Amino acid sequence: MATKYKIKTGDRVVVLTGKDKGKEGDVLGVSTKDSRVIVQGVNMVKRHTKPTQQAAGGIVEKESAIHISNLAHVDPKDGKPTRVGFKSLDDGRKVRFAKRSGEVIDS
Repeated sequence: MATKYKIKTGDRVVVLTGKDKGKEGDVLGVSTKDSRVIVQGVNMVKRHTKPTQQAAGGIVEKESAIHISNLAHVDPKDGKPTRVGFKSLDDGRKVRFAKRSGEVIDS
């Protein structure tokens, strides 16, 4: 069984280490099998592609996967990196919250 992570598709994250340290972006995809995440505008690489009937060839820039340990959630209140916890609300829902400010991340 694959490991469950606190980062999901659509979350706003910030890069903690590496060449893109400090950059923010939205999560486009999560691969739980190899603990990697694709973040919009982060870890850009160039791919040389052949032309096909659907797309023109050339050098295409796209996002590459980054390890999940190098990312942190962005606090919805002040925009700084935060850890994530879980809590149950009064209506019985289990939600994620930012430990920095206590604000609920799930809407």
